[in-house]
Amino acid sequence: MRRQGRIFYGWVVVATAAVGLFFSGAPILVFSFGVFLKPLSQEFHAGRGAISLAVTIHNLVGAFCAPVIGWLVDRHGARKVVVPGLALFAGVLISALAIGSHLRQLYLFYLVLGPITAATTPVPYSAVISRWFDRNRGLSLGLIMMGMGAATIVMPPVVERLIGNFGWRMAFAGAGCAILLIPIGLVAAFLHEDPKQKRLLVDGELSRAIEAAAARPAPGVEWAEIWPSRLFWLLVAAFVLTGASVHACILHMAALLNDRGLTAHQAALGSSIVGMAIVVARLSSGYLQDRFFAPRVAMTIFGLSALGMATLWAGKGGPVALAAAFLVGLGMGAETDIIAFIMSRYFGLRALGTAFGFAFGSYVLSGGIGGLLMGAGFDRTGSYALPLAGFFLATVIAVVLFTRLGPYRYGAARPKEPLARLAEA
Repeated sequence: MRRQGRIFYGWVVVATAAVGLFFSGAPILVFSFGVFLKPLSQEFHAGRGAISLAVTIHNLVGAFCAPVIGWLVDRHGARKVVVPGLALFAGVLISALAIGSHLRQLYLFYLVLGPITAATTPVPYSAVISRWFDRNRGLSLGLIMMGMGAATIVMPPVVERLIGNFGWRMAFAGAGCAILLIPIGLVAAFLHEDPKQKRLLVDGELSRAIEAAAARPAPGVEWAEIWPSRLFWLLVAAFVLTGASVHACILHMAALLNDRGLTAHQAALGSSIVGMAIVVARLSSGYLQDRFFAPRVAMTIFGLSALGMATLWAGKGGPVALAAAFLVGLGMGAETDIIAFIMSRYFGLRALGTAFGFAFGSYVLSGGIGGLLMGAGFDRTGSYALPLAGFFLATVIAVVLFTRLGPYRYGAARPKEPLARLAEA
């Protein structure tokens, strides 16, 4: 065995996945939703709760599709799922040009996007990355999620500019055209499913015994053993609580900041500050999870998000509100790669796509419900104070749940352990 002299191909896979996630559903439909919220309310003469229901419909459908996407990835590979998903996603976004003035047409648009965007989420990409990396799994998962984080910085001001110049329909359609031009070909060409396809082992080892390694099943337990376990449902509960809370704040962040005296452009920049927090959280959480116990990393990051929610609850505006938005964004940034990393360490790789798909689907579903509750709370009270208080409490409960996890079941191998196992074979 020896290490390859050139750059490990796994980093090419990481870069490809990052580009794919830049053009995934979340930056356009979730992180930029706050920019769309007021124009859509004006277009359809509806309250914020009614408009937020569109995202809830999207997330509800996507949540039920996410485990199916994970199952397909486990059996057929990510590329066969992602490439058609991106193509369909682009087509539906372009079809926004045909949406009329009836609110039910907006709901239908988001309904159709639900199962399609499930194929563009981190579920397929994270399953691939977890096969390519072991000792650097947290960092590599964080790096691919930086693609989505970068989109969270770029998309809101771009969308705000497109809406201002051409309208919200053209903003959706422009995003669809970009997806057709950029990520589909890259993913089809460079997203290799497994290091064995390149005669490599995880973390970049060249193998003379690759056939022996290929014959070994992936470490981990089957889905039938995962879903009845108390540990799995404890994790899902923590992800649901944090998912609802951070989604609710992010979906309404631009409108919330605008209500507190910021201009529409400044509020869109506030959404970009959230994007900066997401980038910071995704890179730092991945790096930290490789070096420290992941549940403690999760507790720290979501504790900071709870602090941000408490600050917004207190009614602060101006720079303080922007700082609070940054803290909330840390939770959104760390959530997905924490889910993928923790699932891989507690349940292994054998059914990671299905397990992560279920957990991610629960997170997405709770996010849609959180956004709906945030909008409904505003419509009923004329303020975001009451829902912010509830989501602060939910996040604190989630932090407590992370203290109930035990030691890893599938920790990272030491540098020489993979070689020793092959030698024994």
